[in-house]
Amino acid sequence: MSRHTKPITILVAEDDADDRMLLQDAFDESRLSNDLRFVEDGEQLLAYLNREGEYADAGRAPFPGMILLDLNMPKMDGREALKQIKANPAFQQIPVIVLTTSKAEEDIVRTYGLGVSSFIAKPVTFEGLVKVVQVLGAYWIEIVELPPARAAVA
Repeated sequence: MSRHTKPITILVAEDDADDRMLLQDAFDESRLSNDLRFVEDGEQLLAYLNREGEYADAGRAPFPGMILLDLNMPKMDGREALKQIKANPAFQQIPVIVLTTSKAEEDIVRTYGLGVSSFIAKPVTFEGLVKVVQVLGAYWIEIVELPPARAAVA
């Protein structure tokens, strides 16, 4: 984290409680000190970004420097959420990394067309997930120059 004074907040949109727990454990195992925030569907993701409802307090819902997005969620799936995020100038610059069980070519093509930064199929083992988190940390947190974090929605 050469140029970041503090770790970026990573917003995770994942409906499966076990996957959320495993992801948190993988970050802990990888010794990444990023602040992980979790939402369970696309509606909550957009409410978080727009500072609506329970996410109105910026102290409890800091603006994310990155979004990890599952595609298959209830209410509003990741595809629709991604479309809305990338259509909003206030959120367009946030890197969105799809982390999903889908390996469907249609999902890969469609999400890149909507502006996703990366598409990663969820590993089947915890060790594989730790490796993915380590690579995400090395690339997206240590190497890539991200836009400055916003304090609030414009």
